[in-house]
Amino acid sequence: MNHDERVLHELVSEYGRTYADEAGIRLKDTPQPLYRLLVLALLLSARIRASVAVAAARALHEDRLDSPRRMAGADWQRRVDALGRGGYRRYDERTATQLGDGAELLLDRWGGDLRRLHEEAGGDTGELRRLLQEEPGVGPAGADIFLREAQRVWPELAPYLDTKALSGAERLGLPKDPDRLTDLAGNTEPAVLAAALVRAALDKQVAEDCLRRAS
Repeated sequence: MNHDERVLHELVSEYGRTYADEAGIRLKDTPQPLYRLLVLALLLSARIRASVAVAAARALHEDRLDSPRRMAGADWQRRVDALGRGGYRRYDERTATQLGDGAELLLDRWGGDLRRLHEEAGGDTGELRRLLQEEPGVGPAGADIFLREAQRVWPELAPYLDTKALSGAERLGLPKDPDRLTDLAGNTEPAVLAAALVRAALDKQVAEDCLRRAS
């Protein structure tokens, strides 16, 4: 095992958990988990700690706001309150509006099923990324978060290592080529690799810890 492989082994061993797993989402290619992932991606894309976004996603699920129909049918204050219980207070009012509007758009345009959005993209990852950004509150960062995690159930996306993941590779002194990183990671799932690299990008201490243990 060379140095780069050791670094990735340490990274994945310690920090290789997807954000969907952290939020309690058992990701499958079915409407409800895909919708919960979209909501999580929206929450994570704000300038707020990832742990807070994950807690807010859990709080929405606990309040049964875990499908487009339920989200659209809930009043604005209920969405605000659920976000607040998750600690997501800085952006709660704007995000509550975006969640309601986004659920209505998803219902109207794709029948509440993100698999239809996936089909509309016709296998074009760039088009899929563009369509996701039609959802209120989902910008380029949110679309990337969704696709990094969705490659677990939409394998034709893999390896989806976006700019944020590649910045984590750079911080670790690793190649910034997705295929090379996938090769170095061996049997590691691309979604797990992407999440681990993002954690290194977001937290310098994560990278320093992995480099120390791999040396």
